[in-house]
Amino acid sequence: MTKTALMASACAAFVFSACAPKAEEPVEPVIDSNALISVADLGRRIETLSSDEFMGRAPGTEGGQMSVDYIVAEMEAAGLEPMGENGTWLQTVELTESVVSPDSMMMISNGDEALVTADQSTNAVFWTKRLDESIAVRDSELVFVGYGVVAPEYDWNDYENLDVEGKTVVMLVNDPGFATRDPELFNGEAMTYYGRWTYKFEEAGRQGAAAAIIIHDTAPASYPWEVVSGSWTGPQNDLVRPDGGASRTPIEGWVHLDTAKAMFDAAGLDFEELSSKSSAPGFTPIDMGDLSLDADLIQTVSTVQSANIAGGIRGTTRPDEYVLYMAHWDHLGNSGPGEDHIYNGAVDNATGTAAIIEIAEAFSEAGAPERSALFLAVTAEESGLLGSAYYGAQPLVPFANTVGGINIDAIQPVGETKDILVIGYGASELEDHLNAVLEPRGMRIEPDKNPSAGYFYRSDHISLAKLGVPMLYADGGVDHVTKGTAYGEAFGKEYTEIRYHKPADEYDNSWDLSGVKQVTEIMFELGYNLADSNDWPNWYDGNEFRALRDEQRGTASD
Repeated sequence: MTKTALMASACAAFVFSACAPKAEEPVEPVIDSNALISVADLGRRIETLSSDEFMGRAPGTEGGQMSVDYIVAEMEAAGLEPMGENGTWLQTVELTESVVSPDSMMMISNGDEALVTADQSTNAVFWTKRLDESIAVRDSELVFVGYGVVAPEYDWNDYENLDVEGKTVVMLVNDPGFATRDPELFNGEAMTYYGRWTYKFEEAGRQGAAAAIIIHDTAPASYPWEVVSGSWTGPQNDLVRPDGGASRTPIEGWVHLDTAKAMFDAAGLDFEELSSKSSAPGFTPIDMGDLSLDADLIQTVSTVQSANIAGGIRGTTRPDEYVLYMAHWDHLGNSGPGEDHIYNGAVDNATGTAAIIEIAEAFSEAGAPERSALFLAVTAEESGLLGSAYYGAQPLVPFANTVGGINIDAIQPVGETKDILVIGYGASELEDHLNAVLEPRGMRIEPDKNPSAGYFYRSDHISLAKLGVPMLYADGGVDHVTKGTAYGEAFGKEYTEIRYHKPADEYDNSWDLSGVKQVTEIMFELGYNLADSNDWPNWYDGNEFRALRDEQRGTASD
């Protein structure tokens, strides 16, 4: 749809009933978002949420509760009404919290020689998703299973005719398409869900392995080793699962690339050669000689309560239809190494949380549209998208009534840009609606610059996308309005290498928040226009989630 011309200045900016042109077809509203979105408010919220006082916003902690209380207060002040359970602001999410004892041990040896002694930081990290207080694995033989993928639609099975019961599977990160850049193999350079570590550990559990080890490599993982060691040490959360985690392997972990190469050398294997062979169809897993894994994992396990936070604006004529905004409020807590041990999470994701509250306030000031809007701040994203997964299992609004969703996660304070990045570009008709907002601004959509990183599978929108709900995951662009693309790309690279999932992700008063404001304005206008329309955007034809949505909406063709 095309936007209407700007209303005359004599018209009250947000009184659409008085000023909208008369027409037989519904006319998209024009939003003067500059008057609604405030840099000062965005900065205030980002600074508060990422302050040391909030102690890294870990779920189930004092800092996590402070975060929940603050967001509730801000949503209420923004004019929302509570849309959680039983008329409250909250959807309770019960989590387990596991902490591996320093007395635990994991060792990979070659006979009597210890090759890997996990110290939970420099060369290996390990944990378990099982809730047992102690787990022992003895003399578990190592087998290299390539990428550890079973993908029938790609005619790929790394476990074919292989029994790994009681064994330790060693796997590469990402999937074969990244290694070969072959567009006919998986999804070429763009990571599929099979490349995600979440899938690899789950599949190893289905295969009955005693342990699952992923080899970290910065390029295919898209983040450095410090992200692994920072994310997988300290308290670990999971949803309370009926089987107590019994479907997972007893031991899960990562090893550093250099450590992995030393392991292969000790086994008389050529790591580079086997990595290359494993990217070709028909790869046969390789026993890793005399290498074996022994582990004694001791942990304390407790149950903690966290919450998704839900506030809403009720629509005027179709209040049962909802546009969804989503951002995760949590981060990694205060268990970091060194003197500065607080993972403040200023960009990730105080920016997104601040943005959806600011958008909610803009909805209130603009006046309720025809449809309702739900603003959802979810918990435990950093622990594996747990809060959004819980919402997916227990939605507050039926999916058939959810028009579409916008996920905001980690807006870079790069300044204003000429573009907006769409992660997983080419997925849904929400991109057409986004284009309708961008074109009058002289802006454009840019596809994800690093599809190999699999960002489409690494944020909360995927929890609803894989259930059929059309979701848009967009972020600030890289083509800076005056400094160009090279500046924007360098800015993002510096963040990933130095700040992402590290204590250095802190708020700075010198940040240029104009780009954060720009993204927030665009996402507000996009969602408000959709809420004031009759449109039901779908996934594009051929998308993996299209059939689910058609069935959900009762629009499946014969």
